[in-house]
Amino acid sequence: MPTYNEAENLPRMAEALIGLGLPGLRLLVVDDNSPDGTGEVAESLARHYNDETHTRVSVLHRTAKDGLGRAYVAGMDQAVADGAAYVLQMDADGSHPVEYVPQMLGTALATGAGFVVGSRYVSGGRLAEEWGLHRRLLSRWANTYVSSVLRTGLRDVTAGFAMWRADTVTAMRLSEVRSNGYSFQVELKYQAVRAGYTGVEVPIHFEERQIGASKMTAAVQIESAILPWRLRFDSRGRRR
Repeated sequence: MPTYNEAENLPRMAEALIGLGLPGLRLLVVDDNSPDGTGEVAESLARHYNDETHTRVSVLHRTAKDGLGRAYVAGMDQAVADGAAYVLQMDADGSHPVEYVPQMLGTALATGAGFVVGSRYVSGGRLAEEWGLHRRLLSRWANTYVSSVLRTGLRDVTAGFAMWRADTVTAMRLSEVRSNGYSFQVELKYQAVRAGYTGVEVPIHFEERQIGASKMTAAVQIESAILPWRLRFDSRGRRR
């Protein structure tokens, strides 16, 4: 769970995740030196939830904010190194509902899929009711655009709520992933599909964040628009 200025959201997210009671579940918070004290809040949660026999919360402190993608790379690599069988990536702002986590894990175990996506755009999936028409159309267009260029077979290739089998994470060689913003989500899924791993989508109801502001910027949007073509041409060059 990457964080930047999520001090108000993090405690309730930690409580909800640990409250699921899933055996072996651990929360790794990757904090990018948040000025609002999120890192200190995460350390406090670790002291609260951990005991001599169980580590339920751990914290990875990074000294600079250099993009969501870099934070995810650091966290996913650390989770696999710590022995995780599955790595769940999700936001700290509450937009990815915790109650879907058991279903995503169950789907991964039942299907043997390399990764499972919490999808807004398969049958049964929904966007936040607070989203206006413009934002809904933009999100759908972005997924259609990316899918038509990269042909991943996924309906929600831009989703940030996904569960990865550990060997999928290892095979993707995260150190070579170049995206720094939200386009990291696209690059990760594309590389997994190209490596031969199957992705399965389960429907979720995507929620609007209740506290704080979105980290989406114009630069991030530009990167997201350019990335699919860069990935496609890179893959063609390698085949040659």
